[in-house]
Amino acid sequence: MERPVFSFFSKLVMPLFYDKKFLRGRWFEESSLGWTWCWRNLWMQKVKGINRDIPFPVSFRNEVSSAENLIFDPDDMNDFNAFGCYFQNFAAKIVIGKGSYIAPNVGLVTANHVLTDLEQHQPGKDIVLGKNCWIGMNSTVLPGVVLGDHTVVGAGSVVTKSVSVRPWKCSRRQTTVC
Repeated sequence: MERPVFSFFSKLVMPLFYDKKFLRGRWFEESSLGWTWCWRNLWMQKVKGINRDIPFPVSFRNEVSSAENLIFDPDDMNDFNAFGCYFQNFAAKIVIGKGSYIAPNVGLVTANHVLTDLEQHQPGKDIVLGKNCWIGMNSTVLPGVVLGDHTVVGAGSVVTKSVSVRPWKCSRRQTTVC
């Protein structure tokens, strides 16, 4: 639903709080939902300080370690406005392919603890999600995992190994699950 006055006012105000390069794409240009996320998250994010250093609207119910190590298309801003997601990327990058969906309570973890000294972390390894992936609710993707385009991770999964691109053709009734 487009709300022209709301969108116009939001376009004037929100660049004061969020990086302009993230305030574009389908959620801002084709609907007003992106602007709604900005207003909804403004108080908790920029005033209360939960995810304060993140330059785009992200729900206070999510945790993002490093905006610099997070690569995504602004059309996929919806991935940061669900709830309970954990983007632990202080030690390596998380790359989210265009059109990918991340369900609530998903953890993307780029570094594990050293088992002999839990105060220490192992070196980080990038996580790469291909285009149009779907990470189901309550799933965890561990360091170094690369998921090919169109990969579906079932709800409650723990992904420890990469899944490469498969050259198949899917009909409407077929799905791919790892």
